[in-house]
Amino acid sequence: MPQPDLVPTPAGPALAPRYRERPTVVPRNPYLRLFTVPGTRAFTAGNLIARLPMGMFGVSAVIMIAAAYGSYALAGAVTATGMAAGAVTAPWIARLVDRYGQARIAVPATAYAVLGHLVLVLCVHGKAPVWALFATTALTATAPNTGGMSRARWAHLLKGDRDALHTANAFEQAVDELCFMLGPVVAALLCSTLFPEAGTLAGATLFLSGVLVFAAQRSTEPPVGPRTAAGSPLRMPGMPPLLAVFLATGAVFGSMEVVTLAFVDGPVAGPVLALQAAGSCAAGLLYGRAHRTARLPTCLAAMALLMTMPLLAASTGSLLALAAGLLVAGMATAPTMVTGMGLVQRLTPASQLNEGMTLAVTALLGGIAIGSATGGWAADHAPFPAFGFLIPAAAATLALTLSATTGVGRAPHGDRRPRIP
Repeated sequence: MPQPDLVPTPAGPALAPRYRERPTVVPRNPYLRLFTVPGTRAFTAGNLIARLPMGMFGVSAVIMIAAAYGSYALAGAVTATGMAAGAVTAPWIARLVDRYGQARIAVPATAYAVLGHLVLVLCVHGKAPVWALFATTALTATAPNTGGMSRARWAHLLKGDRDALHTANAFEQAVDELCFMLGPVVAALLCSTLFPEAGTLAGATLFLSGVLVFAAQRSTEPPVGPRTAAGSPLRMPGMPPLLAVFLATGAVFGSMEVVTLAFVDGPVAGPVLALQAAGSCAAGLLYGRAHRTARLPTCLAAMALLMTMPLLAASTGSLLALAAGLLVAGMATAPTMVTGMGLVQRLTPASQLNEGMTLAVTALLGGIAIGSATGGWAADHAPFPAFGFLIPAAAATLALTLSATTGVGRAPHGDRRPRIP
């Protein structure tokens, strides 16, 4: 057993030296302080491995199916079917996680989803009938919400410490942005340099391996709590309007991606779009170090304002100006998501936390799908080149309006975080 770090203390001449424990040095950096909690490094490492494929599967499937069938329309329809199926099943998977525990549900659910990805690879490689692709992609819909499970662990470990939990939520949001920034790049690289199916195969391997490592960390797993009589988190006061805000926020993300790709229309479209995620990641990390938490309406107001930057930049016709506009616009994204997820954690009982956060993610995915479709229509029917960028600005304004009219996110003044000396 390792001995404590000891230092000698003064003792009499006839006495043996006495020892006292050296005080533990607490890092000043709030992110480093998070990982002084036992077990956090291990479960975070596993979750990072499992979360990276979330940004890989969609791009990999599009490239793989388009290469085999020569149709991007088919590829988009198949991936959209998988996303829709996941939006339906995700809350049910999360409810099982809350009821029976993360390790008990996440491992078999992940294994089943990975099996679906492998069957899809075989179908595409053998050029199976189109209906088989749609049926197979629905099998992948059992994938658990790895980000939600990680946030639930932080909420359990940091219970009662709102400062630390705020920093943990900011860290998780930065990880989301990083994975969705790197995932498509890794997938495109693997599919183009090796073979079209390489991205999906690598993503499936990383996903299963990461979940196995994550689930093995039983010491940090939240205990299964008693079920409340309130039923679904959808019935919690404040949750329906908050989910409506998440839906509108998702439309911001989905429309911005499509209209940017259509506006740039070239090999640099991906890197230019990634700047929005880079701005969000940087802002999220800075927000996690803040001594005060902004209210959700304040974050939404900032997002509505900054989402006009790409519109103004695109109106100049300059690609560099658009890149800068996207970088600035992304800086309001992470603070909005961190604050919104913090509200979900406060509104949802601990025994239903995975389900509550998964409902928020499902609302985001629904908004992304709506935004993608609306952005695509705007790109095809644009009366002027920058017209499409009106859609994300309008969606951000809608999210702000919903928050203002329903009162969601208006925390009392006493709810502000105290300044730490």
